Amino acid sequence: MSQTLTCISPIDGSTFATRETLSRDDAFAAASRARDAQAAWAARPLAERIDLVMAGVAKVGEMNDEIVPELAHMMGRPVRYGGEFGGFNERASYMAEIAKDSLADIEVGEDATFKRYIKRVPHGVVFVVAPWNYPYMTAINTVAPALIAGNTVVLKHATQTLLVGERMAAAFHAAGVPEDVFQNVFLDHDTTSELIARRAFNFVNFTGSVGGGQAMERAAAGTFTGVGTELGGKDPGYVMEDADVDAAVETLIDGAMFNSGQCCCGIERIYVHESVYDAFLAKAVEIVKGYKLGNPLDAETTIGPMANARFAKEVRDQIAEALEMGAVAHIDTFAEDDGGAYLTPQILTNVSHEMRVMRDESFGPVVGIMKVSSDAEAIALMNDSDFGLTASLWTKDVERAQAVGDQIETGTVFMNRADYLDPGLCWTGCKNTGRGGGLSVIGYQNLTRPKSYHLKKVTG
Repeated sequence: MSQTLTCISPIDGSTFATRETLSRDDAFAAASRARDAQAAWAARPLAERIDLVMAGVAKVGEMNDEIVPELAHMMGRPVRYGGEFGGFNERASYMAEIAKDSLADIEVGEDATFKRYIKRVPHGVVFVVAPWNYPYMTAINTVAPALIAGNTVVLKHATQTLLVGERMAAAFHAAGVPEDVFQNVFLDHDTTSELIARRAFNFVNFTGSVGGGQAMERAAAGTFTGVGTELGGKDPGYVMEDADVDAAVETLIDGAMFNSGQCCCGIERIYVHESVYDAFLAKAVEIVKGYKLGNPLDAETTIGPMANARFAKEVRDQIAEALEMGAVAHIDTFAEDDGGAYLTPQILTNVSHEMRVMRDESFGPVVGIMKVSSDAEAIALMNDSDFGLTASLWTKDVERAQAVGDQIETGTVFMNRADYLDPGLCWTGCKNTGRGGGLSVIGYQNLTRPKSYHLKKVTG
């Protein structure tokens, strides 16, 4: 029996879109079509697959004027920021550029007796479960390289961004990618789990909550289906005494507050050397007080509502608990704060790691700032987390940043920047952030399997 998926707009709480989930039989039929289509897709020349994928990307770009307000309606990002096509295109383009070398055979050796090499062959059917916070960019991280590598793709998007998968599929089909090669599906949780458990897919890539990632791994248990997960973070920033404080505060506060704080690699806690702490805090408060909270369709709005009122409630609860434990709030409640999805961005000091706001993922516009006196203290605090996605270090000394970075339990180390995904680097994490790696040459390695050839020649 199908269920109705409903996207509630954070703008006003109205229903923006609904879709019916596939029945169990229709879901398995979709997966079967993807499997049947895979061999012919993989048999196409690599250059042809690249061209078709990039044509699909371009078609998404042609829809951008419609996509930007649609995203505002679905998840609240202000239209002034222009959507995600820049990053969407950058990531796909890079993966297209490196595909030939990344997927090339590994030559082990050939002589008069033997020819030996390792091929990278596609898994088969790749199941992509994408989140709502950056719905186009997170999806393309896997969709583009999976298709380029010769896999077929089944995409399931978050209910909060219900229309994104439809738009992507329509764009890629219009560009010439066969419908069975790239499918968008609407599924309930039970059907999703059964598909995975019954080996309908050869690889699963999930971006979302820790609980969601655990559900994917439980469904795949015993099937030997590969599962890649990226489950968010509690990313720290560390501002050293020699940092450019103005640049640090502008970047880190933007990293904490952009997209209403709803970034898996957003900055959620900041440690500042005591010698520059006061200057950093004053500038941070000034920046946040200047934000304009409001309707994301308004061009003047700089921070929109959170995607759902229940997400905002979790942030409010973390802030309230911290204040009860002695934290200090520096931002007065904005007039536009409605107690629901529209939430005042907040800076907290006098915080400690006994507070949930410094331990649990907030995924909202709040950041705690702590004073530190040494690298050792900062490192210990940065590692005192169940998550490990990125860390942002601010110093003029590259060697010092490398030495500190070597001691941090994280997937990416930034120096003098934050909250950015470089497609040339592996997007990965550790601890409760999950396992696996997307983009870069490693992304291709994870979306293919090695197949060895040991060919003995007949010599006489």
